[in-house]
Amino acid sequence: MSISAHDIDVHVGARLRERREALGISQGRLGRHLGLTFSQIQKYEKGSNRIGAGRLFQIAAYLGVPTSHFFDGVGATDRFAAGSGEGAALSTASPDEVRTLTAAFDAISDGGTRASVLALVRSLADEDKTRSRRREQ
Repeated sequence: MSISAHDIDVHVGARLRERREALGISQGRLGRHLGLTFSQIQKYEKGSNRIGAGRLFQIAAYLGVPTSHFFDGVGATDRFAAGSGEGAALSTASPDEVRTLTAAFDAISDGGTRASVLALVRSLADEDKTRSRRREQ
């Protein structure tokens, strides 16, 4: 299945919303920082308006993530196969869980410890995927 440009816009918008909510930043606050209205941010998050490269760079800097953060998972076409794109869930974690996890992770100052925590989380996620695939077979 090929991913359309609109599907990517929806995905980028969803990743923007997830990160913004995880940090507890309102659409209005993000919009004010960028010189935009909250409704423009809302359109970005829904994927109805495409985010230009320069604007995406500004958003990423403000939200403290690399621009690649917004494209994580785009190669995983099975995420889009489950739904129409807009209705497909991109995360099973609640905004509160993401916010708590992000705050706890940000509080770790040692780079080695951060890398270890990230490796642990990835390992647990891979284990979960493997168990799920076995159950489906």
